[in-house]
Amino acid sequence: MTPAINLLKKNKIKFELHKYKHDPACTDFGNEAVEKLGLDANQVFKTLLVELSPKELAVAVLPVSKMLSLKFIAEALGSKKAVMANKDEAQKVTGYLLGGISPLGQKKLLRTIIDESAKSFETIYISGGKRGLDIELNPNDLVKVLNSKYDKVTSK
Repeated sequence: MTPAINLLKKNKIKFELHKYKHDPACTDFGNEAVEKLGLDANQVFKTLLVELSPKELAVAVLPVSKMLSLKFIAEALGSKKAVMANKDEAQKVTGYLLGGISPLGQKKLLRTIIDESAKSFETIYISGGKRGLDIELNPNDLVKVLNSKYDKVTSK
């Protein structure tokens, strides 16, 4: 059990686990999940951490098929600017390894924005908290358990 799974169980949220064999040579984690699980890249969401200030990190959850707009995520969080968080800092703050960072069950609940495109799906796939494990759940349940919101965070 990962902290992400434990959080969903504790909150009685319906979800389904999808496992696949992670290739240690692969560093394109989101696309690996899409390929190995045979899914739509617009329905599989990656978790990225951004730094709003030296003391504040936040989370963006967006489709694997899209690129994060630092301008849009900063606006959505009411910040002047955002930069990608350092990978070591992201791992330390979340308690997860890169490629397995889930928006759920992080050491500390960070402000989270979920790309508005998630609303068009009955379920989306997110990292289950380790490489080779995805969680399928309703995006509204994700918003609720993270106390987050939908907004546009992707560029074209």
